[in-house]
Amino acid sequence: MEISVADVSSSSPSFKFKEVHQAFKDRWKGTDDTMCRHSMSFHLHHILRNEFFASYLYLLEKIPLVKLYPLTCEFIKGEKQFYYRAQQFYEDVPASEEGMMGDFVSISNVDLEGSRQFLKRFVGPGKAGTRYALDCGSGIGRVTKDVLLPVFEKVEMADMMEHFLLHAHEEYLGDDADRIETYYCYNLQEFTPPPSKYDVIWIQWVACHLTDKDLTNFLFRCKKSLCPNGVIIIKDNMARQGCKLDPIDSSISRHLDIMKSIIAKAGLEVMAVQMQEGFPEIIMPVWMIAMK
Repeated sequence: MEISVADVSSSSPSFKFKEVHQAFKDRWKGTDDTMCRHSMSFHLHHILRNEFFASYLYLLEKIPLVKLYPLTCEFIKGEKQFYYRAQQFYEDVPASEEGMMGDFVSISNVDLEGSRQFLKRFVGPGKAGTRYALDCGSGIGRVTKDVLLPVFEKVEMADMMEHFLLHAHEEYLGDDADRIETYYCYNLQEFTPPPSKYDVIWIQWVACHLTDKDLTNFLFRCKKSLCPNGVIIIKDNMARQGCKLDPIDSSISRHLDIMKSIIAKAGLEVMAVQMQEGFPEIIMPVWMIAMK
């Protein structure tokens, strides 16, 4: 049976829907050219920046991890907001050991001892030299002070936060600051270390802040910065499966196998892999990877 438009009651749900829809269209048409064009662009920008991206990261967290890797590590690589959020996060982090370790300052000594023991395996006669080391994502120099300076004649530090580097030089490193040859205030995705200079390049808890593409390219540049027998060491959180995205500090924790595939793409060879021991179960696994 056919029903004509005249048969549709003005009280029916479909009629009300069309009525509201038309009212919205008329309202938009009447205000767009007068008061909404610029204010709407401002509000849209605000929403996209503060709401949409946060919601996007939240939804990615809810996707099974096996599906998360291609979404985060392929899509997020071109997302400027990914780096912006990390920058904003660290601007509020105090230049102190507590700031560097967050809520886990109690494990700092365990972490440093694990790093010292791992480093010993690759430095010495017939191995990497002890003249120069580069600490990437150095913060205030926690690793520089207690892992690298006891072994190397000179250390250089690279971090994107100027207030971390200033605190390292003026206070934290004390007299050892004289052995820091250069402080590089750069984002690592934009940083090119000097060629053929370093015996060891140490990259701790910062590879997670680089996208797959930028991490691959950075490791490739680091490879060119090594002396003969030089070694690159990454120490970072590794996801138990796939990738885990943290929307708070804008970091990606990758499974060890994913990290190895990135290392291979950069033309590097994995020499050794070791899990950091002595951390509480609540902490994501931390692995050390040495490569040449």
